[in-house]
Amino acid sequence: MTLLKARRSKLAGEVVAPPSKSYTHRAFAIALLARGESRIAKPLLGLDTQATIDAVGALGGEVSRSEDTWLVEGTEGKLRPRVDLIDARNSGTTIRLMSAVAALSPMPVRLTGDESVRRRPMGPLIEALGKLGAKARCEGPQGRPPVVVGGGLRGGEVEITGAISSQFISALLLACPYAGGDVELVITEELRSKPYVEITLEVLDAAGAKIKRNKSLTEFKIAGQQVFHPVDLTIPGDFSSAAFVLGAATLTGSMVRVSNLNIRGAQGDKRIVDFLREFGADVRIRGETVEVAGAGRPTGIEADCGDNPDLVPILSVLGAVADGKTVLTNVPHLRFKETDRLHALATELRKLGADVGELPAELRLKGVKQLKGARVSSYSDHRMAMALAVAGLVARGETIVEGAESVPVSYPGFVEDMRKLGAQLKVE
Repeated sequence: MTLLKARRSKLAGEVVAPPSKSYTHRAFAIALLARGESRIAKPLLGLDTQATIDAVGALGGEVSRSEDTWLVEGTEGKLRPRVDLIDARNSGTTIRLMSAVAALSPMPVRLTGDESVRRRPMGPLIEALGKLGAKARCEGPQGRPPVVVGGGLRGGEVEITGAISSQFISALLLACPYAGGDVELVITEELRSKPYVEITLEVLDAAGAKIKRNKSLTEFKIAGQQVFHPVDLTIPGDFSSAAFVLGAATLTGSMVRVSNLNIRGAQGDKRIVDFLREFGADVRIRGETVEVAGAGRPTGIEADCGDNPDLVPILSVLGAVADGKTVLTNVPHLRFKETDRLHALATELRKLGADVGELPAELRLKGVKQLKGARVSSYSDHRMAMALAVAGLVARGETIVEGAESVPVSYPGFVEDMRKLGAQLKVE
C-alpha cells in the first residue's frame, strides 16, 4: 500500500492541467469504430485511460504512438476481437463504454475489472443492449460485472435511466450508430452528470455522427448503419483534476495559476471557478489560465452538484473548514463511484476533526477552525486520495493517506505538481 503524507503548506506558482480523462476515453473509443486513421494528441496516460487504450487494441484497433500523438487505425465498426476477455481494471468508464462497443462484436466478449469495478452497477446498460438486439448478460449479482456482450445491435426503441450514471447514455451513443436499424433512445428520471453526455456528443459530432437530440438531452434519434470519420483531436486540460490544485490554493490562502484550461469548453467541472468564488476566493481567467488567490477562511456555500459529482471531494474539504455551513446536494450517484464517496468522505473527514452530516443524497458540513492530522483511508479512490491530501495541507500535524497508488488513475503528476507549488507531500 502506498502512503501519501501531507503537512501544513503554503502554495505559489503555476502548473499545467493534465489532459482530460473523459475526452481521452471517448476519443479512443470513437477512433476504434471509425474508418481510417485517427490522431489523438496529448491524451491522458493514466491508469484508467490505459485500460481503454488496451481495450481498443483488444477489439481490433491498431494503436501506435509518435511522441505525444497517438494513432489509431479504426475498424469501421467491424470489430475483430483478439481476446475474449477484457480487463477494465479500476476503470468504471472503460467497462461501461467498452461494453456497449463490444456488443458490436460478432463473437461474445467478457468484460470484468477489479473488486471496485465489480461493484459498479451495469444492469440498466446491459438490459438496454439486450433490447437493441445484442446478446448481453451480467454475471455478477444484482446487475454487476463481469458482463458478456456480443452479437451486434438490431436497433429499435429503448429507455434507460439517467439517475445512476451518465456513462450508460454515453455508451449507447457510441455504439448505436452501428446498429442495423435506427435507434430511438429515451432517458427516464433525472439525467445527472449531463455535461459528460455533452462531451460524448462533442466528440461524436467531430466524427460526423448523425444523432438528433432534444435540448434537454432526454431523447435521441440515431440513424443506423453509420461509419464514423477518423478524428483529429488535441485533448484539452481537465478541470476535474485541476480542481484539486485550485481548491488547495483557496484552502491555504495561496495564489496559484493553472494553465491549459478552456473555460469555453463542454466540461461541466469548469464550474469549480464559480464554486471557488462563492467560497470567497479571488478567481481570474486569463486566456486558458485560471488564477486563484485564497483570501482567508472560506465562507460556506450551498451547491447542487448533480452535474458535478467529481467536484464533491474537494468541495467537501473546503466546506470542512469554511465559516458557516456547506451543503452539497443532489449526489446520490456518488454512492456508485470507485467507492461510496458520500460515506467515505463523511467517515474520513470526521477523522480529521470535521463536522459532517451524511444524508442519502447530500453532505452537510459545519466548518471547524482547525483540522487535525490523522491516518485516513482513500478506499483506493483517486479523488478521495487527492482530496484528503489537500486537507492535510491545513491540518495540524501530519496527515497520512492510505491507498495513494490510486492517484495516477486520473492525475499521474499530482504529487509532483503540488510539490512544485510548495506543498509538503511525501510518498512512501
